Amino acid sequence: MSSFGFWDLFVALLSLLCCSGPAEMTFEVHIWPEKLVVEPTGSKRVNCSTSCAQPDRGGLETYLTKKLVDHQPQWQQYLVSNISKDTKVICFFSCAGKTLSKSLNISVYQPPKQVMLKLQPTRVAVGTSFTIECRVAAVEPLESLTLTVFRGQETVHNQTFVGAAPVPLEAATTVISTAPQGSGPLNFSCQAELDLRSRGGDLIRSISEPQVLQVYEPVQDNQMVIIVAVTSLLLFLFVTSILLCGIIGKHQCRRETGFYGVLAAWQRLPQAFRGQPA
Repeated sequence: MSSFGFWDLFVALLSLLCCSGPAEMTFEVHIWPEKLVVEPTGSKRVNCSTSCAQPDRGGLETYLTKKLVDHQPQWQQYLVSNISKDTKVICFFSCAGKTLSKSLNISVYQPPKQVMLKLQPTRVAVGTSFTIECRVAAVEPLESLTLTVFRGQETVHNQTFVGAAPVPLEAATTVISTAPQGSGPLNFSCQAELDLRSRGGDLIRSISEPQVLQVYEPVQDNQMVIIVAVTSLLLFLFVTSILLCGIIGKHQCRRETGFYGVLAAWQRLPQAFRGQPA
């Protein structure tokens, strides 16, 4: 026997030893989609399939409401409904006495439907601080949310949230900023972004109504000095006029009832009385 024929025989024998046994023992189970996100009380279709040509049995294990929509020997399609919280469903198939399964994680989400932005105050002087507050109604999952505050097209601040919450929660972020020099009116907005791509969903965005901050230049120092000086002068003139009026009034009173009045009365007395000694 040639060396070539001997080598072929050796390879065939090795293949027979390695691959002996029923083909069904190496079957696989698949579930589609592999990740799934739904809104509360939503419903989705789930497909279970296997590579086993003639499976003994198969199905979908879950506490959710399920309905078999269609099926063939190697696959089954279910409508899963009344999904109210994060859960897991399991597809399984048995083939030649062996059972395999594949699980699917289902995540429930609440999109950011309403984003509110508030400026406090809405009119400030250059160099003065103001507060930007952004709030979004109940969102789930919270750890997938990012709030971003914009000034025009420029990002001022963004915040992500860590940790899952047992129920949908309102999310908020607050920024304290300073009105820049020579800026004029400033437009602010806030965007809520829920990233569900890692869970098999999409990137959901919602943005607030824009808010305008009025910025004005403060009064210059020299102008303030002029204002103070004019005010002080007017106050001085006012006080002086009051004092002059008081002095003039007293002088007039003295003329009528004081020394001048006595002198006039003395002159009106008869000469005889004026000549008598006291």
